[in-house]
Amino acid sequence: MKRLLLLITLLLPIWTTAWAQETSPAEFQRRYSSLVARVGPGGLGVETLLDKWEAAYPGDVQQMLARFSFCLTRSRSVKVIQLDRDRYLGKEPILPLKDSTGKKCNFFEDYDYDEDLYAAANLYIDTAIQAQPYRLDYRMAKIDAMLAFEKDMPEMTLVQLKALADKNYKEKPVWEHESLENVTQEQFKALMQDYCVALFRLGSDASAQAFKDFSLHMLGYCKNDPLFLDNLGSYYLVKRDYKQALKYFDQVLKKHPGDMTALKNCLLLARSKKDVKMEKKYLALMAKNGATETDRQSAQMRLNAFQGR
Repeated sequence: MKRLLLLITLLLPIWTTAWAQETSPAEFQRRYSSLVARVGPGGLGVETLLDKWEAAYPGDVQQMLARFSFCLTRSRSVKVIQLDRDRYLGKEPILPLKDSTGKKCNFFEDYDYDEDLYAAANLYIDTAIQAQPYRLDYRMAKIDAMLAFEKDMPEMTLVQLKALADKNYKEKPVWEHESLENVTQEQFKALMQDYCVALFRLGSDASAQAFKDFSLHMLGYCKNDPLFLDNLGSYYLVKRDYKQALKYFDQVLKKHPGDMTALKNCLLLARSKKDVKMEKKYLALMAKNGATETDRQSAQMRLNAFQGR
């Protein structure tokens, strides 16, 4: 009996250590990552593990992020829709077809969302943001999810983007990001431009307006920045308001004569108007200031062809 008690006494520290390791936040994270690698963030067994994790460590931010991914994944269901257009939400069709009359009847992949699960996902990411308010990647995860949820009507996405820009430029926080060692203002600006591009590519009237509004909002903080001036030029170019488009592109080229976005769009605009004089003007700029030797040579060759006529 004494030997048995002695054995239990000796093993108790080992069992205690093993149990602590098994139920630590780091161990839950390890088990979660391993499971997700096999079944995905919404796969079989993930919810059970998350329930145990949340019960043990309800304030663990990594647990909140995992639950956000789970709820968001489970909220989304895939469907296929048929449209008579070439692109939908910035994507090409998964099956391009035409009917017997030659009319487009392309098939696109689309998503529906369970609003209750999406709301639950938002609650978890909001709690994570509240716990670590200077994690930029958490805020971006929320915006990414909202952009996908709202599809071609990104009203709340625009509100969130403007609020994020306001926080950055007014409060000047030291942002943290999982993929960036430190977030500079240039990196922040580039990330915001990525959202502008995403809005533009959605291709709806509402997303185009959001693209314009957010570009203007960023210009309020980044005066005369060529990125956002180019955005406004692109907006008016798509709207066929060529006068306004040229106004913004020329403003960029005045200070940045090698800006390829402005140069290429001005050439596109000139060709759309069939304005040879205008095209020759921007070809000359491209021949001198193009980003690559190929750009410069191609522009010069076309310019020479015009002059030889």
